[in-house]
Amino acid sequence: MSHRAFDPSAMAIPDAYKLLNVCVSPRPIAFVSTLSPEGKPNLAPFSYFMAGGANPPSVTISPLNNRHGEPKDTLVNIEATGEYTISIVTYGIREKMNQASLEYPYGVSEWEEAGFTPGPTEVVKPARVLESPLAMECKLFQVVKHGPGPLSANYIIGEVVRYWIDEALLDENGVVDPTQVDYIARMSGDWYTRATPTAMFELARPT
Repeated sequence: MSHRAFDPSAMAIPDAYKLLNVCVSPRPIAFVSTLSPEGKPNLAPFSYFMAGGANPPSVTISPLNNRHGEPKDTLVNIEATGEYTISIVTYGIREKMNQASLEYPYGVSEWEEAGFTPGPTEVVKPARVLESPLAMECKLFQVVKHGPGPLSANYIIGEVVRYWIDEALLDENGVVDPTQVDYIARMSGDWYTRATPTAMFELARPT
């Protein structure tokens, strides 16, 4: 291999952003549902999303500031209310997910624009996406801001307070069969990938 080094501090922000997306790829997609302080719903997909820890269960999303350096509705709502839900995006709802990613004016419901169904929750007020087979209710733990201006990070760390699992995914022992979920993940640009059973493989941990 012959590698070339790139200094992000010497690059235009969009170019550094594109390289980051190539290096950290593929990324699972989280549908984040929030409510404004006035009760208006917001739904947005994020691929800057990862598991945090298990004790307690935690997840992290990072809604980047927009091209003007302003926070997105998801961040504004979570900081104001401390509650949200995460629903996992699958191949069957990819087109609706893409529609919901459009930057609608604040207060416009992506639920209606993309055609998703709000599902009931038990601990938090924001609805989960009923069309998603896996969802989590979350309470805000901390927001960590990193960097100023456009495309800077806002790491939202949340504690999972309730899981919702489609029973069709559970085996006889109550364990989720990952080959049945039909996950998709974001790559770079307009590229995505799909976790089909033929693309999956098992690799046992060494003993």
